[in-house]
Amino acid sequence: MTGWEPDVLPGYWQQPLALGADPDGEGDLVATLVSRGEPAHRGERSDGKNHGPDRAVLVVHGYTDYFFHTELADHFAGRGLRFYALDLPKCGRSRRDGQTPHFTSDLAHYDGALEAARDAIGAADLLVYGHSAGGLIVSLWLDRLRSRGATGPISGLVLNSPFFDLHGPAILRTPPTSAALMALARLRKMRVVRKPTPGGYGTSLHRDYSGEFDYNLEWKPVGGFPVTFGWINAIRRAQLRLHRGLDVGVPSLILRSDHSVAESPEPELIARGDAVLDVTQIARWAGCVGNRLTVVPITDAKHDVFLSLAEPRSAAYDELDRWLDWYQRSGAPSTTPHSG
Repeated sequence: MTGWEPDVLPGYWQQPLALGADPDGEGDLVATLVSRGEPAHRGERSDGKNHGPDRAVLVVHGYTDYFFHTELADHFAGRGLRFYALDLPKCGRSRRDGQTPHFTSDLAHYDGALEAARDAIGAADLLVYGHSAGGLIVSLWLDRLRSRGATGPISGLVLNSPFFDLHGPAILRTPPTSAALMALARLRKMRVVRKPTPGGYGTSLHRDYSGEFDYNLEWKPVGGFPVTFGWINAIRRAQLRLHRGLDVGVPSLILRSDHSVAESPEPELIARGDAVLDVTQIARWAGCVGNRLTVVPITDAKHDVFLSLAEPRSAAYDELDRWLDWYQRSGAPSTTPHSG
């Protein structure tokens, strides 16, 4: 395959995907497809041999995030799936000078990046994975693909704490507030509505604080990136679309924590629980994804269940494996293995 070069992660490769002009006027957009190991040709595994149906997974990150989680990649690879991750435009590896981190005024603007990644992977069966805002992005993308009859090789969906509703006071979710947000987004889309917070969730992850993971703090700052009116309006419009009901067209697994905890600058207070989203909202709206659905709460998991402490992280991998056992046996069947 052409266009691949060594990635910043040892043993990984990356391929920039040119997407043309940014609809939001911040230059040309690029997404970055990352491969675990040197990419195989279509129909081959990393050893160069054909092992039957070629299956791969595409991982999509959330807000203030990018791909760095090699443990997750190793786990999927151990299940026989070629592993790929996508840094979305203006995120991580894909951000260019003069671009606002993670900004978009419409989540549908990501469709081109996702479809370019799907085509570059070229798998016979593709499992799509989305975390947090990435979970919302890929859910609506698959619904749009299904409505066009273009799901193609995509045969499954895994969501890790998807961003299905706005957390916080109930007034944030009322129709008048949504209307006001849309008006502000039209007039001042780049105005910051929430500044980065000192510490919080990020301090429970990065090894320079109290966590066990290492990643680029410029690409994933501990306190997060600023949230703009334009971006939160794009999120809210997408959430309202999801609330009306989607059909992603493939069997889905949703993993989440069993409880939320209040954001705190003290890492030990947020080490067990979701400090970013309200998990009751994930539970409430999970059924809007589609009909073939498995939902599993993970006791004491963090917002990213695969960045949790050792015990809940192990439980999350166990649940993923249970679902993958069924998925890999069945392909894309019409019944769900279990629900919780």
